[in-house]
Amino acid sequence: MNPTTTDAWHALGALESEPASVEPAPRSLVLGELCLDLSRQRLNPEAWSTLVRFAREMGLEAAIAAQLRGDHINNTEDRPALHSALRARADERPAAVAEAIDDTLEQMIGFAEDVRANRRRGYTGRAFKTVVHIGIGGSHLGPELVYDALRDPTDRLSVRFIANLDGHAATEALRDLDPETTLFIVASKSFGTLETRLNAEFARSWFIERTPAQQVKSAVAAHFIAVSSNLEAVERFGIDPANTFAMWDWVGGRYSVWSAVGIPLLLAFGEAAFRDFLAGARLVDRHLAEEPLEQNAPVLMALAGLFNYNFRGAESLAVLSYDRRLRLLPDFLQQLEMESNGKSVDRDGNPVACQTMPVLWGGEETNGQHAFHQLLHQGNRAFTADFVGVVRPAHDRREQHLWQLANLLGQAEAMEQGDDPADPARRVAGARPTTTILLRELSPSALGTLLALYEQKVFCQGVFWNINSFDQWGVELGKKLAERVFPALQGDERLDERSGNSQRLIDHIHDLGSA
Repeated sequence: MNPTTTDAWHALGALESEPASVEPAPRSLVLGELCLDLSRQRLNPEAWSTLVRFAREMGLEAAIAAQLRGDHINNTEDRPALHSALRARADERPAAVAEAIDDTLEQMIGFAEDVRANRRRGYTGRAFKTVVHIGIGGSHLGPELVYDALRDPTDRLSVRFIANLDGHAATEALRDLDPETTLFIVASKSFGTLETRLNAEFARSWFIERTPAQQVKSAVAAHFIAVSSNLEAVERFGIDPANTFAMWDWVGGRYSVWSAVGIPLLLAFGEAAFRDFLAGARLVDRHLAEEPLEQNAPVLMALAGLFNYNFRGAESLAVLSYDRRLRLLPDFLQQLEMESNGKSVDRDGNPVACQTMPVLWGGEETNGQHAFHQLLHQGNRAFTADFVGVVRPAHDRREQHLWQLANLLGQAEAMEQGDDPADPARRVAGARPTTTILLRELSPSALGTLLALYEQKVFCQGVFWNINSFDQWGVELGKKLAERVFPALQGDERLDERSGNSQRLIDHIHDLGSA
């Protein structure tokens, strides 16, 4: 369905977002340990009402039911998108996947608890102290964000992450590690993703070089585990299939932190924390399914974004995290939102008739205030922003924390109210639409709620634009072209005329490398 042909879309286009006689409507929702405040979105009751009408005209309620029921809503790949089933209660899961989810979760918990209790040790009998997680994209961004947000210096195990193809990243991650106390996780659905394959091979070589030759086979089996669906490739690598945790094609990478991809979180924090993390996300799924659209947090968040992108011309979404532990949230959301909804073709293969997801970016506040906030306050590009803060910190420096919250509120108010002094160089336009999200504390359950809120917001916006939020065909082209370029970089062949610019740069690379 073309969203621009709906009656509500036309009504939104004609609607003044802020009639002089009607003030914007305060709108806040409490969801578990999280408060979502949309009061600064500059939407009056008429605008909210029209937006909700648009959601109904686009069939959102039926789409929500289809997602949670397990229908094949990923139409271009003919499969369901069942990440919500990973955090559902056992009696809520679609029957087709319930047993697989339960079995894998119990396998994960059993393995993690054995490691944490020192029942499972390295090949020399020493307990594991460090976990190295090797993945890319969705097999990396979620676990790294959650680990970075929840870690504590007193944790039994520390976790390091390798994702980037750049050899500097892998070298740095393994620096100063003891191979006898290091456990490696290789997370790749196909076990063939270039970055993960090369980094895993590097890690295995690093490990073998430090292991007695007669013990290599058993040592690799004891120190490497996999999250994958390709058991043959896993076994060829040297990993015991019994230490392989399933990945399924009905869970996309950017939605996979709730699956076995999250095993480093179980290892670091234990079963109770991981179950709390799942429960926080489940709260959002039940809220999405049960609450009316007018009071539905991910729906309203999605509608506000749609209005900003499609009717106010917002060119970007800035995610401003006022807690250092959430400094990786923009990185995670870049993949979640732009890979999901960065589409120009609708579910029927037709060009999308309106703008879809803009650029998402952000930073660690208050650092950003001394960097890019000048553009936000006095630049001439339209944007919207999400302010994310935590009410109860994990430290005892009360004054600093109150100043952190004061800056969050002050920046949001400045974007809303602006300032109009006589000196034009000092004027701040204001009238910038923003959302504020406050977590009571950064607990596993609150973090689960936050991430699932964004996930379901993305799903709703995909419905509004009539696009498939669960494929990512566009990222494959550059990978295929890299396979042609690599032999030319090695000097084995030259590229054809179609790639003349690349060949010229390859020649420069060879010249610079030999100089």
